Amino acid sequence: MSFSRLASKHIAQAAIIITTLAAGVPPALADGQAAVKSSIISDFKIGSNETRFGPFEFLGGLEMVSPNRLFGSLSSIRFKDDHTHFVGVLDTGHWMAGRIERDPQGRLSGVANVEITPMRNRAGQSFEGKGHMDAEGVALHGDRVLVSFEQNHRVDAYPDPGFETSPAIDTMPIPFPRSALRANRGFETIAVAPVTSPLKGGTLIVAERSLDKDGNAYAAILDGPLKGKLALAHYGDFDATDGAFLPNGDLLLLERRFNMAEGIGMRIRRIKSSDIKPGAVIDGEILLQGDFIYQIDNMEGLDAFTAADGTTHVILVSDDNHSILQRNLMLEFRLVE
Repeated sequence: MSFSRLASKHIAQAAIIITTLAAGVPPALADGQAAVKSSIISDFKIGSNETRFGPFEFLGGLEMVSPNRLFGSLSSIRFKDDHTHFVGVLDTGHWMAGRIERDPQGRLSGVANVEITPMRNRAGQSFEGKGHMDAEGVALHGDRVLVSFEQNHRVDAYPDPGFETSPAIDTMPIPFPRSALRANRGFETIAVAPVTSPLKGGTLIVAERSLDKDGNAYAAILDGPLKGKLALAHYGDFDATDGAFLPNGDLLLLERRFNMAEGIGMRIRRIKSSDIKPGAVIDGEILLQGDFIYQIDNMEGLDAFTAADGTTHVILVSDDNHSILQRNLMLEFRLVE
């Protein structure tokens, strides 16, 4: 595809993104198994066989489609301890669980055993639509799964195992008035720090584009010894969409950009563990940044884990907003320390 055609394609995609982000997508009407067909993505930079991008080495990726109309709108993903099975949330108010498959060389080759089920609030209700069940972030926290919701801003806890069929069993207090949070720009990022880190297993939330009087995004540590408010430096028209802690307590933060002048973009910031504390305005080094000449879309989910060889793997996923002009992507990198 030529550069001009590629640019036109992504401008069209961007127009769909802004429309769907503003209006929302109505919830689908069925749930259950989702057969997923995956196409291999071999190159991160379109038309180039380059594999190294700063401290990241591109390992491979997938473009995924399914006849199940619920499949898509993936907001966040977390991998279980086997680094194969995953739990994700859809912003239509659904869980998506499954496992990744790899080829003999260890590269992503597909996803299997995908199950999509409705989420239930504390009253046991489901299919309420984005106004009540706009799930944007997910985190595994011991025997609980934590989910951050926009619009009806909250962090709900579900039992693990059993989250797929259980109503929420608790709600974690957020130290900000709901009136201070923008309806569709709330807490997209929720991540649990390692117990050996300065946060001692604390839960961090970061808003997408709900900004304080200084123009920084609201953030907070919800539990643990460093519980309290903080903020994220917000600049360059990028908004936080997900994050994951590294074993040493540093945070990898995924951010997304969209505007008509610059189009779609993504970047990853690394924030030092020692900087994440109450009262701080956290910031960090930009490790990776991409635009429409890379294999990206509306990148919303990020997780990191230590692979069998001891290296850190980072997996990104996109939210297609159930638009035929957008894609469901899964990209994998190795973080080269």
